Amino acid sequence: MTTRGGPWCPALWRGRGGRQFRAGLSGNHGCPERETGSLGRFKASLRENVLGSPKELLKLSVPSLVYAVQNNMAFLALSNLDAAVYQVTYQLKIPCTALCTVLMLNRTLSKLQWVSVFMLCAGVTLVQWKPAQATKVVVEQNPLLGFGAIAIAVLCSGFAGVYFEKVLKSSDTSLWVRNIQMYLSGIIVTLVGVYLSDGAEIKEKGFFYGYTYYVWFVIFLASVGGLYTSVVVKYTDNIMKGFSAAAAIVLSTIASVMLFGLQITLTFALGTLLVCVSIYLYGLPRQDTTSIQQGETASKERVIGV
Repeated sequence: MTTRGGPWCPALWRGRGGRQFRAGLSGNHGCPERETGSLGRFKASLRENVLGSPKELLKLSVPSLVYAVQNNMAFLALSNLDAAVYQVTYQLKIPCTALCTVLMLNRTLSKLQWVSVFMLCAGVTLVQWKPAQATKVVVEQNPLLGFGAIAIAVLCSGFAGVYFEKVLKSSDTSLWVRNIQMYLSGIIVTLVGVYLSDGAEIKEKGFFYGYTYYVWFVIFLASVGGLYTSVVVKYTDNIMKGFSAAAAIVLSTIASVMLFGLQITLTFALGTLLVCVSIYLYGLPRQDTTSIQQGETASKERVIGV
């Protein structure tokens, strides 16, 4: 679908009589006019923003490094905490993301939105809840180390997501160029980690040993999911990304019920209800209390005058 003068953008369309309307997005912000174009323009943009802008690469290396720390801390926490404790504590990344959004982006959340955020946290915990099973294997765990690692992972998750959102929305650089910048940094960071942990095995068997068609397909799905996640962050925010991820968990579980005969438990049903209610509450429009406050002020003045 196109408009006069360029490809169609959700932030710009024409009404009756050719009059233009804009929908609440300042600047281009990744509008298709900037996201699409010829191959030559794309190459020129890459040269300008990737090869010719080491500062921009360094800026996008921050979330890559933080995400790498988060993943390793999550693994360390899971190794030193029970699975149930890990599930509950790791969901604190949702309110942590909301807090980082308020502090780093100078936004405000209503009381109802804060309630919906913590309700979502509880709902996701219940949806993913699996009762502990007795096992004869004794594993030495350090709960103090586990809680410290989970705290770092939660903070990293909130900071990295909001930092990336701030970078995306603070300039008119193409969304795809921003993804390339961050993923280049991520490749370098993760390659260092891979060779530090499994360098000898890689030299012996090769880097792509064990990469079957299924592995490549999973990598493809993860890549597409990452791109769609950045689109969600670009046009909404990280809190809404958390809500969409929770909805995806619920939908995937329902699909498992239909495809694989998974049994729905009471905790899953309750968690699904909390997730749905929290999404509804977060999306409610804020109440304009200006007129109410003015009315209250006038009534107080009348009382004082009497």
